[in-house]
Amino acid sequence: MNKEEIIPHLFRTEYRKIVSVLCRYFGFDQIETAEDITSDTFATAAQTWGIKGLPPNPAAWLYIVAKNKAKNHLQRNTLFDSKISPEIQNAGIGYYETEIDLSPQNINDSQLQMMFAICHPAIPPEAQIGLSLRILCGFGIDEIADAFLSNKETINKRLYRAKEKLRSKRIKIELPNETEINQRLAPVLTTIYLLFNEGYYSVSTNKTLRKDLCLEAMRLCTMLVENKQTNKPPVNALLSLMCFHASRFEARIKKNGEHVLYDDQDTSLWDTDLISKGAYFLNQSASGTEISKYHLEATIAYWRTKKTDTLHKWETVLNLYNQLLQIKYSPIGALNRIYVLSKVAGKEAAIIEAEQLGLTDDQFYFTLLGYLYTDIDNEQAKRHLQKAIALAKTDMDKLVIQKKIDNL
Repeated sequence: MNKEEIIPHLFRTEYRKIVSVLCRYFGFDQIETAEDITSDTFATAAQTWGIKGLPPNPAAWLYIVAKNKAKNHLQRNTLFDSKISPEIQNAGIGYYETEIDLSPQNINDSQLQMMFAICHPAIPPEAQIGLSLRILCGFGIDEIADAFLSNKETINKRLYRAKEKLRSKRIKIELPNETEINQRLAPVLTTIYLLFNEGYYSVSTNKTLRKDLCLEAMRLCTMLVENKQTNKPPVNALLSLMCFHASRFEARIKKNGEHVLYDDQDTSLWDTDLISKGAYFLNQSASGTEISKYHLEATIAYWRTKKTDTLHKWETVLNLYNQLLQIKYSPIGALNRIYVLSKVAGKEAAIIEAEQLGLTDDQFYFTLLGYLYTDIDNEQAKRHLQKAIALAKTDMDKLVIQKKIDNL
């Protein structure tokens, strides 16, 4: 890796570690200070390494510089406080003299604690994802704006409001006690789940960013699995689900960005290692008495990695969708169930149930109806696909649907 590549790479891998430790040290009252010190550390690296070349251990160099910058900041504040108010200085001596710990264990602990703080119920879900991308994943504002198909100004305002909420609610950066973890774990898993979906179902054409979003979600979930206090069955089920989905990542998108439907995917492109990991974590999730939506979705995803197209497979998946929609109804879940129903009971039976959904503002609803009516009533199929094109959000989606119309 050359000098031009090393700093962007280290920013992605080390920014989140340094900023999490400094945020935990300073508290949310000075979250911008933690971010500024971390960003300034990388600016110093770019300048210094450009002149003197790369140090033997670039990550360790960043940690030393970040600690020194943080200490200098604290010393300046201590001097200021001693001149303005001796009482403040006396109250803060222990705080200022504490060593900033950038050991692997403290970095890991800080990131876990930050995860629970960011995913506090007081923070809106979109802001939770944005803060997670910024603080826990090291994404830049431009990248976050791209992920949300938004602009920098909107993202900056969203993150600013979220930070103000963290301050006003006096949310602590800490891992909840054992009795609270199960309650607080739910929004953490929801944020990770949404973060993964932001990449997996993204309409962005930035393929690298989409994969990075998914990988970051899997990394955060792996941290929860590796911690004894947070290694719960739903966490393993979610990691299993993401492994199964990610295993088909390369088969879902053509080189030109065109989406490939499940039936048309090249199964040789499926990642067998990720499928094996998914099966492992699904097995790990089987303890306890709770069946979460993640358990059901992971089991559905498991069956979708089976290359056989048997009635038993689809009957099993249909039963899982029936359970899933009872636990947590969603339009996309309902549409997926209808597709599976067509595999079990035929297209005519699926059409009857599909038309009862009435999701007339959903492109995927009309795309599904177009599929169901194909070879039954091709004119009706064409009309539904034309409605899907009108609702499609990207040129690539429109191209895929137009191809279906042309084939009719």
